Amino acid sequence: MAFVTKEKFLSKDWFEAYIYILVGSALFAIGDVLFVNPYMLAPGGVYGIANFLYHTTGLNISTSVLFMEIPLLIVGTLVLGPRFGIKTLVSTFAIMGFVYILEMPSVWGHDAFIPNEPILNTIISGIIYGVAIGLIFKSRATSGGSDIISMILNKYTRMSLGKLVMIVDGTITLLTIFMPNEGKEFSFRTIDWTLPIYSWVVIFIEGKIIDMVIDGMKINKTLFIISDKSDEIQEQLLHGLKRGGTMFTGTGMYAGAERKMIYTTVTRRESQILLSHISKIDPKAFVNIMDSSQVLGEGFKSIESDGMSH
Repeated sequence: MAFVTKEKFLSKDWFEAYIYILVGSALFAIGDVLFVNPYMLAPGGVYGIANFLYHTTGLNISTSVLFMEIPLLIVGTLVLGPRFGIKTLVSTFAIMGFVYILEMPSVWGHDAFIPNEPILNTIISGIIYGVAIGLIFKSRATSGGSDIISMILNKYTRMSLGKLVMIVDGTITLLTIFMPNEGKEFSFRTIDWTLPIYSWVVIFIEGKIIDMVIDGMKINKTLFIISDKSDEIQEQLLHGLKRGGTMFTGTGMYAGAERKMIYTTVTRRESQILLSHISKIDPKAFVNIMDSSQVLGEGFKSIESDGMSH
């Protein structure tokens, strides 16, 4: 998966992308400092780990994240290549900056915005996180963190990126069972599953809101692409997005000319990146995009695991 996209400097698209990043980063910081952290939740990612470290060691969230994000970005670049781009770096450090400001006692500190309302707080946390990450994804960037871990695992396993993100984030939420509990010593016989469950609810709501912010409820997109520069588009699809497709040869009904057509199915985030590349390679290309509510096969959900075949 590639996340390197480049808008013309100071163009409308450039301003739009960076507004998405800054607003999304600010919202993420608000969600974490005002809603997630005060209730000792850890809904995945490096911020989930940082929240755990804050409540167990007293280390500020922004400081913990700084020491985690920089090594992750370095390792991710070494293992995956320069896929992240300047927008992901801006997003990563913008979130850290906003969190650092909000953590100041003179600005907000670590008090809950909605005290004594764990269920309401959990719902609002998921909505804020979802809108924040959705806006960052709309800019065609990522928020770094566990995305990088999942991408590295994706390179060396046959598991889908989406499934790996869920596994990584779901595992991080388990840290909450070790959160301090009114001075009681930790015992596996007295594990309190309340915080992990609240954290998983945040992840669930967040995922649904991300889909709605970006493009409704459909996750995958099927594209039919007709272009005189289909070979260049094929190169971006295969080597940029690491996705496959099928090339057809057809005859145009109007002029009778022979044309090549690419058929491919990608995730909603990848479709935005691919469209960005197509607009630069061939602005006159014809692209038909369809929602795909269910895609089975390599790179997506296994046909066997779907339970349709017996």
